[in-house]
Amino acid sequence: MDFETRFASEDACRAYLAQLRRPDGFLCPGCASASAWKTGRDLWLCQRCGLQTSLLAGTIFQDTKKPLQMWIRAMWHITSQKHGGNALGLQRTPGLGSYERGGPGCTSSGEPRFGLAEIAFSALCRPTRHTWVG
Repeated sequence: MDFETRFASEDACRAYLAQLRRPDGFLCPGCASASAWKTGRDLWLCQRCGLQTSLLAGTIFQDTKKPLQMWIRAMWHITSQKHGGNALGLQRTPGLGSYERGGPGCTSSGEPRFGLAEIAFSALCRPTRHTWVG
């Protein structure tokens, strides 16, 4: 199956991430209950403790406003290149937008002041709990 077919929509990307993160289904991070329902805001609400959590919580995607499909496309591009990816290569990948340089720091909404290519690299190289990704 090719990339465009497998990740054709945001829902397909979320289903893939759910399969990776929760192969045995939902477990509440607060009380380990498997009883939950999905809210209208795309959150899971635990029936036992009432904790709300999202599929993206605790991942490199948790604070982004960018579509998950864009992130998966960027990671696919980087990992499918023989010698890894670079910002210019990401710029040339359809659907990732332009490579716009900006000043350091974040905007008032909390998003980094960089183009999509730089955002992808910063997220992929951010330390996770046990290892570096990227």
